[in-house]
Amino acid sequence: MSVIIVTGASGGIGYHTALDLARQGNQVIIAARGRERGEAAATRIGAVWQPLDLGDLTSVRRFAHDFLQRYGRLDLLINNAGVMAVPRRELTTDGFERQFGVNHLGHFALTGLLLPALEASDGGRVVTVTSGLHRRGRIDFDDLMGERRYRQFGAYCQSKLANVLFGLELGRRTGLTSVLAHPGVAHTDLARTGDRVRDVLIRLARLSAQSAADGARPILRAAVEGRTGEAYGPDGIGERRGAPARIEVSPAGRDQAVAERLWAISEELTGVRYGTFTSAQ
Repeated sequence: MSVIIVTGASGGIGYHTALDLARQGNQVIIAARGRERGEAAATRIGAVWQPLDLGDLTSVRRFAHDFLQRYGRLDLLINNAGVMAVPRRELTTDGFERQFGVNHLGHFALTGLLLPALEASDGGRVVTVTSGLHRRGRIDFDDLMGERRYRQFGAYCQSKLANVLFGLELGRRTGLTSVLAHPGVAHTDLARTGDRVRDVLIRLARLSAQSAADGARPILRAAVEGRTGEAYGPDGIGERRGAPARIEVSPAGRDQAVAERLWAISEELTGVRYGTFTSAQ
């Protein structure tokens, strides 16, 4: 029986990912913010809920500490949780732009703090969930937090490109199996922007979307058979829907120099340094 963490698994794609893995007889931990939804999801699928707010590094540290005390070993970490297209610039508890802070920095810190448990496993694996929109992203090192100019989809695409850069660099720096996946376009609550016009456009785009269960399939394939440096997504037109298949990430996602610079900045911002596990107070 493998020990597995799925972040953001109280609903949507994360829920269906956790459901499938629990059905295979694994010990699944649903890492999510809300107690009511988290416990309800855990009860339905026979998992365990543990509170985690990726927008609060204190919560990330507490989650990792409690997990290490209870389990010690982690076979699979699926970095799935995220926020999308926040209409107005918002900050996390630690003062980071919310999309970059939750989607990238929160998972960067979580993975680093859980590294001892992943290394204690015989074949520890990490699946980092990105988006096909990473191809439109650019890491703006001069304005990472959108202080000069905030664009909701620009910030989202940057965070998803950061996921790709992180996942590939993680594979280069550690002995873990680090794989990328994206669900295509799926029916979830992720992209509610609060902007009427944009929300209508998103709903129209979803007319051809696949179910959350189908969106989970590339993640599950990455979790089971993916090798370090590989990426999985739907095989249909534009990778919007379809059967899970190997895909290629953008050239920007494979820029090692950018990945190394982002890694160094992420360590500085989070206080989590891989191999030393020091945390900024």
